[in-house]
Amino acid sequence: MRIVNTDTPGGPELLTVREAPEPVAGPGQVVVRVAAAGVNNADVLQRRGLYPPPPGAPAWPGLEVSGTVVASGPGSAWSVGAEVVALVDGGGYAEYVAAPDAQILPVPDGVDLVDGAALPEAACTVWSTLRAAGLRPGEWLLVHGGSGGVGTLAVQIAAAYGARVATTAGGPERAGRCSGLGAELVVDHRSEDFVERVRAATEGRGADVVLDVVGGAYLGRNLDVLATGGRLAVIGLQRGARGELDLGMLLAKRATVLGTTLRSRPAREKAEIVAAVGAEVWPMVASGRVRPVVHARIPLAEAASAHELMASGEVFGKVLLVP
Repeated sequence: MRIVNTDTPGGPELLTVREAPEPVAGPGQVVVRVAAAGVNNADVLQRRGLYPPPPGAPAWPGLEVSGTVVASGPGSAWSVGAEVVALVDGGGYAEYVAAPDAQILPVPDGVDLVDGAALPEAACTVWSTLRAAGLRPGEWLLVHGGSGGVGTLAVQIAAAYGARVATTAGGPERAGRCSGLGAELVVDHRSEDFVERVRAATEGRGADVVLDVVGGAYLGRNLDVLATGGRLAVIGLQRGARGELDLGMLLAKRATVLGTTLRSRPAREKAEIVAAVGAEVWPMVASGRVRPVVHARIPLAEAASAHELMASGEVFGKVLLVP
């Protein structure tokens, strides 16, 4: 089968098509013929040599796919021909990928098979993090990067759940599109201060939960914007892994800072997350309250262009690779 990988860490131009053996379905697994693979920041980090795949995973990138089951291993509950989406540990940049039953969901009603690839990684990340942060209906959630692959889904899921959503985005056009996803308040981070805007919108209280992909550069201001009893959930480090935290303010606000990743979790935890997404988020998708946001579909052989697009700052939603 065709895959896309690099021989050495480096730039997007190193991503090239090569051949690899087709996977075989083990016990409790299926093989999926890939209709599309989502492109994520984790893939970019892996290409640069900064985020190696976990033991036993394929060496090439790709954490989420949609497609059709073409083989079922012993004990698998999935039938050949089923249209599914899958959260995988790696190997999605390929024509075929093996996935465990527990990390597979049916393509939601009303969602195109290809576009379904935009859902599993972001949905699992968002839902598991918001539950860990204890977000409740009626609370204010601030989503940083509301125009990104995770952000576009976080805004929709939180709004459908009944939270009041604020988000940041760069520029008026992107801000307007975030409003269309369900955000009550959109802050143009290029020209506005999110701390001031969120405080004004909440009558001085601040955000109950902050979902952050920025990392160190926003650490202090994220604490500033939290309400008393607020929770800061860090899921990305786009602008640094280190920052300064005022512990006095943390104590005074009785605030919580939590961090989480998805790929490195044990299989049991991933299975629980996928099951929860199927039970709680998939009905939101089927009802139309949550939809995949796809910026572009790019041929698998042009994965280098997809990674260049990711670095451009122009993407709104997800980029998909189509074999």
